[in-house]
Amino acid sequence: MDTNKRVATDNDFKYMRRAIQLAKCGEAAVAPNPKVGAVIVHNNKIIGEGFHRKYGGAHAEVNAIYSAKIANNQFQFSTVDEDVLNIFRKTFAQSTIYVTLEPCSHWGKTPPCCELIIKCGFKRVVIGALDPNSKVNGQGIKRMREAEIDVITGILEKECCDLNPDFHTFHSKHRPTITLKWAQLSDGTIGINNDSNRRLHISTPFTQMLTHRLRARCQAIMVGTTTALQDRPSLTTRLWRGNSPIRVTIDRKNQLEKTGELFSDKAETIVYHNEILSEILFDLHKRGVQHLLVEGGSKLLQSFIDSGLWDDARIEISPNSFTTTENTSQRSQVFAPSIKNAKLADEYHVDGHKLLILLNSTNI
Repeated sequence: MDTNKRVATDNDFKYMRRAIQLAKCGEAAVAPNPKVGAVIVHNNKIIGEGFHRKYGGAHAEVNAIYSAKIANNQFQFSTVDEDVLNIFRKTFAQSTIYVTLEPCSHWGKTPPCCELIIKCGFKRVVIGALDPNSKVNGQGIKRMREAEIDVITGILEKECCDLNPDFHTFHSKHRPTITLKWAQLSDGTIGINNDSNRRLHISTPFTQMLTHRLRARCQAIMVGTTTALQDRPSLTTRLWRGNSPIRVTIDRKNQLEKTGELFSDKAETIVYHNEILSEILFDLHKRGVQHLLVEGGSKLLQSFIDSGLWDDARIEISPNSFTTTENTSQRSQVFAPSIKNAKLADEYHVDGHKLLILLNSTNI
């Protein structure tokens, strides 16, 4: 093998950073597909770049290739015009295409990207992260190397993987990414046991909006039986633009009436009649759910924590205490779950409330 092959340069890191920037442009539009960016470089000059714009649309590599221009922008790539295609083949043969994720090798909603790269005549491809999807998982790299393309992998791999944590968890751990979310008072109170159907309001209007933004980024949202019965939540994204997630709850004793906001036509609702989390997660994985948000109640949250089945937690802490918030002498407090193996990732303050982001340290 040529010793000059498969050797990374400083420029490889430079242009991969640009590809990462482009990939982020697909935020909130490509799920459940991953965010991907691509850059084409000829003689240390970018001649084409692109990103995956929306689910079902062209992939980043395709958009980058079709954006390519050469000869002072006189020619733009076209597979229809054979003469132009031949001109670009000569240029692409002397170019490098940078991609944050391994080019796909299978037919899905679009053709395999690795075949287009081969057809266009590229001789060098630089990849950030391998695709963990079993339909790809190294097959794209293998196919390109069989076509005698110099393929370099692992450039800014962590940064490229961090673009799509849900996608990587889904395919490597065969379950959704799990985010725990709750709001509590300063004394740890998360709710109240009562028969009056009154709710303990902790969040501010702005932090409520942040919660709805988080919901819009998830494919499913889950609450336990007691929360479903007492709070009668809608679990939609009414305070933020975006699709409402699939609603998930547990009803082991068939206590829930299939009426009310939880069963409205604003989103799909799935009811499980067992409390075995591994079986629930297995079914959600089969349904293609990549990110599950668990919003309560305390018992369900604690079950996820005790099972080690969580990736991050979002906790809102109000400066108020239970005694200053409610006249609740006839009611009993429900306390927030006890979290363990947690590493503080971020902390900030909004409307006087403390917002914590914790990571499961066993996953780091």
